[in-house]
Formats: sequence, C-alpha cells, structure tokens
Amino acid sequence: MLSPVTPEFEAQLRGLLPAAAFKDSTPYVTEPRGRWQGQGFVVAPSSTAEVAIVVKACAEARVGLVPYSGGTGLVGGQVMPDGPAPVVLTLDRMTRIRYVYPSENVLVCDAGVILADVQKAADDVGRLFALSLASEGSARIGGLLSTNAGGVNVLRYGNARAQCLGLEVVRPDGTIWNGLSRLRKDNTGYDLRDLMIGAEGTLGIITGAALRLVPRPVATGAAIMSVASPEAALELLALAGDILGDGLSAFELIHRQGFDFLAEVGPDIKVPFDTVPDWSVLFDVGFSAAVNPHDALEALFVAAHDSGLVDDGVIAQSDAQRSALWYIRESIPEANRRIGSISSHDISVPLSLIPEFIKQGRAGLADIGEFRINCFGHMGDGNLHYNVFPKEGSSRDDHLDLRDPVKTFVHDLAHSMGGSVSAEHGIGRLKVADLARYGDPAKLAMMQAIKSALDPAGIMNPGAVIPSAD
Repeated sequence: MLSPVTPEFEAQLRGLLPAAAFKDSTPYVTEPRGRWQGQGFVVAPSSTAEVAIVVKACAEARVGLVPYSGGTGLVGGQVMPDGPAPVVLTLDRMTRIRYVYPSENVLVCDAGVILADVQKAADDVGRLFALSLASEGSARIGGLLSTNAGGVNVLRYGNARAQCLGLEVVRPDGTIWNGLSRLRKDNTGYDLRDLMIGAEGTLGIITGAALRLVPRPVATGAAIMSVASPEAALELLALAGDILGDGLSAFELIHRQGFDFLAEVGPDIKVPFDTVPDWSVLFDVGFSAAVNPHDALEALFVAAHDSGLVDDGVIAQSDAQRSALWYIRESIPEANRRIGSISSHDISVPLSLIPEFIKQGRAGLADIGEFRINCFGHMGDGNLHYNVFPKEGSSRDDHLDLRDPVKTFVHDLAHSMGGSVSAEHGIGRLKVADLARYGDPAKLAMMQAIKSALDPAGIMNPGAVIPSAD
C-alpha cells in the first residue's frame, strides 16, 4: 500500500532540499483536456542528485511519485486524481544544455529543457534536432522521451526513440543509472534506453538525454495539394517517395472538416484553395543545396496531376508561405478544442488500410449517431487523429452518453485492422483499460514483470500505463 504525503513527510523533504525546490501545486495538477484534477506536493529539483534524494525519500516512505514535464500530454499521465496524495516531481528547473558535439551530431541536455530550446541549440551549430510537434514551445525533453513522442517528422527521422542515443535515469530506489552514451554502437546486453523511452515515468525518472542531431537541410519547401480521396492520397505518398526520396519529411492528410472548423471558430488562416477540397495533403521537404525544393515539388505536382491524383495545389514560394501552410495544420487541433470533441482518437493502422479504415469508420459511426468527423494527421507513418464531434448546433455535453460507444467502435476498428489505439500520445491513465482490452496477453505479462522487478513498491507514476497494485 502506498502512503500519502503527510505534513511530516513534507517537512522531511524541505529539510533535504533548498526552498527554491518547492512550488505551489496549482499549475501542476491540471492537464490540457480538463478531464482530471490532480493532487500532490510539488517538488522541483535542480539537479540529478536532488532528484535522487527525492526519489529515495519517496521509496523509503512508500509515497507515490508522479513526474510532470511540460504538462502537454493528452492521456493524463502527468496527473494523479485518486489515491494517496503523491509527490509531483517537475524538472522545470533542470534546463541546462550540458554539451554540444557538432562533429558527432550529439547534444546532451537536462530532461527539463524545452524542445524549442534544443532545436535552437542545434541550429546554432548548424545542425537539426528533427523532433517537431505543435507543443514544442512548452513540451520538455524528459516527457517527450517518456512518451516516445512522434510529431510531423516521423516519416523521415523517426519517433523520439530514434533520436536519442543515451539516457540518465534515477531508478525507483533513488540510485542513478548513468547511460548518457554518445555511441551509435554499443551491443552490451539489454537496451535499457529503449526500455525507459515510452515507459511514461513508470520505471524511473529521466533526468538527462544524449540526443541525435542531423545535418540541417540547406533548402526546404512545402506544398499543399488537393486529392480526390484517401486512396488517391495513398498513391500520392508512393509517388512522392519515388520523386522526392529522402527529401520528404512530412506527409499530412487534411480533411475539409478541419478547414470548416477553422472558418467557424478560428484561428484565422489564409485558405490556400479557391474551393476547399474534401481531402488535401500537406508536404514538407528538405534537401541539400544540389536540389531545388520548388522544382522537386513542381515535378511531383505535374506527375501527380498527369496520373489523376491531384487537381489543384499551392507550392510555397518563400519561408513565409511555407510557415503559412504549416500554420493551417498546426491550428487544426486548436479549432478542434474550441468546437469540443465527443471523443478524440490517436490511432494507427497499416498504410494500405487507411482508406478502408476511413470508409468503415464513417459508416459505423453513422449507425451510432449524427456526427462531424475531423480525420487528419500523419498519413506518411500511418497515424491518424480521428476525432468525432457533435453535429452543428449541438455540443459535446449533449452526447456524453455516446462517448464510450464512439471510442469503443473506433478502437475496435483500428485493432481489427492490426492497428494501435495509441499511435503517439501514450497510455497515461486515459487508456489503461484500452491497453488491457487490446494488448497481447504475453506482452502485458512481460510489462507487469518488468514493472514489478524495477519498481516493486509501485511508487513510480501509480496508475499510469499499468493498473496500480492497490
């Protein structure tokens, strides 16, 4: 059984750390979708050694410990609404870029560094840290690695896991694993780095990371093209791979509903089409100086038009126009939030089945009720954000009784196609039951065995990913 934070335990921690390590809890017990109100005593260490002190004290007192990174997670992994009040551990005072090795394409930093600051530090030495997502101005490296974040560049550069070489982790007993390797090859047993990445703080606290940088593209570009259907978008993806090769960084599918929501509630955007199509695709490319992005995208448009895959499009003529195209994509989640979804889904299915998923999804939901569906996202890597909204003139509060049937239908459909009900957002607390429902029994047994072995007291992010033993 876990114990709550008591006044005596608070006093103990205050005697171990300086006054600056203790913060008001208010900003640290909420999450973006407002589904949970957390609880806990907030501690903000300034070093790995101080993190170890906190974890060791929690282990000895059997007090739960909830890691809080940038607070941008969408599955409730950063808040604990029920059970004995935990320590909420934030690394927002651990923001050092420790070392940059341009010749090695490596950057070593604290886990509390904001993603945008890592990107800038890489850019300052002529390199690129390719992880990119809408919350990069507030998301922190520790949380991004703990959830194995995806984003728009997975097609070319991979998830967060692929962009990390080594980790520093405070284990559940307070000891420190110094795994900040800068090696590309280290074949010496179990890959503990990969075990910690995606564990959502249930196996330890990531306090530092050695990140993989890549050469910065000399020339970049973007385009948006209308397509007749998801089937045409899939064919366009294959054609883009043939023509653009490794220069293709992102391939984002956008449905007309996203534009309609932007027109209805904002943010204001400049619509790139005279008539908004039902489906469009946003490309991003990056090349060496030997390739002109505009010419490459124009060649793609001509080939796609001749093949009947696209009938309209806009190619960015400047960095400002490229940013304007991406602003559309980045604004869609905010418009979704303003409308208010009945149920939002972060699913993935094999690429070739995306059109069939979209077709069956719409038909099946029509049997449940009358909805608006905003299907968009990272089609290049099979990840769709498939969000279901109330019909015009009603609100999500009018359909709360349909949230579970909608979610179950969408997740059942994705699972039946060999897909995942959590493509990039993680499990957190929101999808614990989903993991139990859809997870392979052998996998779940191994996960539970690992959790029990590394965190026998169950203090690390209790109730996240794996149900709490209590």
